[in-house]
Amino acid sequence: MHIPIPLSKEPSMPMDSVHNYYERLVFNEVKEQYDEQFEDNEILADMACIALNQLPTRYIRFDIDMSFYMTTDEHVATQNAVKAAVKSAFHQVKKHSENKKT
Repeated sequence: MHIPIPLSKEPSMPMDSVHNYYERLVFNEVKEQYDEQFEDNEILADMACIALNQLPTRYIRFDIDMSFYMTTDEHVATQNAVKAAVKSAFHQVKKHSENKKT
């Protein structure tokens, strides 16, 4: 008797919960501070990519896991780093879009 062996199994942990801790922080900062700056929303996605590439990667499953173990000073430093990275990304994208016009 031949019993078929499944080619793939369900992963033992849900992989879709894995994400970079900084993603949500960067997305929120871009939306809150720069949503009205450009007519093309695609530029906001470019800004998020540029900003995320300036920050460390911290892959986690649940944001609360990272937040729970951070001190107040670490939270402040993280927020400041996100703001600086997004601001830098804004200036890069703005400069690029101005150069495209000329």
